[in-house]
Amino acid sequence: MKAFIFDLNGTMIDDMEYHTSAWLRLLNNELGGSFTWEEVKKEMYGKNPEVLVRIFGPERFTAEKINSLSIAKEKQYQAEFLPHLKLLPGLHEFLEAAYQKNIPMAIGSAAIPFNIDYVLDNLNIRHYFKTIVSADDVVLSKPHPETYLIAAERLQVPAANCLVFEDVPKGAEAAANAGMKAVIITTTHQPPEFDGLTNILHFSGDFTGEFYNKILYN
Repeated sequence: MKAFIFDLNGTMIDDMEYHTSAWLRLLNNELGGSFTWEEVKKEMYGKNPEVLVRIFGPERFTAEKINSLSIAKEKQYQAEFLPHLKLLPGLHEFLEAAYQKNIPMAIGSAAIPFNIDYVLDNLNIRHYFKTIVSADDVVLSKPHPETYLIAAERLQVPAANCLVFEDVPKGAEAAANAGMKAVIITTTHQPPEFDGLTNILHFSGDFTGEFYNKILYN
């Protein structure tokens, strides 16, 4: 592989529980819903506006209201998660080793820049990434391949030579649709949930283990 592309939430940091909690509070307490944890978790992919439209339909909110709800949800998430913000085990060492080997790296996330900046700047890891593709950079969210194809183009590396790190089935599907192999971090979804996807090389709970040495040094 000539380049690495990382999803962010749930892949680099174990924060999806906090996203789910923030969504659940917004949907039920502020918007009058009666959703369960599992129902909310199932809908948490793509851009925030897409989540709201999937749940409430296209006519419920104005674009301005959707934006304000999205920011309110992210502020709640950030406040709750900040004391726990850290990279998954082994990831800092992996990023540093890849950086020293001049392997180009990117972030390809459905998060808004407000959330990506929160992670990169609080953890001081922005320098590892040559480019960042956020929700603001794409028209179509995962599982459409646009996020990962833009990242590959900006890295100037053919899609087939990019390895994606993901945590959700829709993200792994996006990698497959882009012609990319994927490594799955099992923070929120387990291997059986990825059945049918043939582009997955490895499952692991974090970035430790011999597999990560092999893809760096072989």
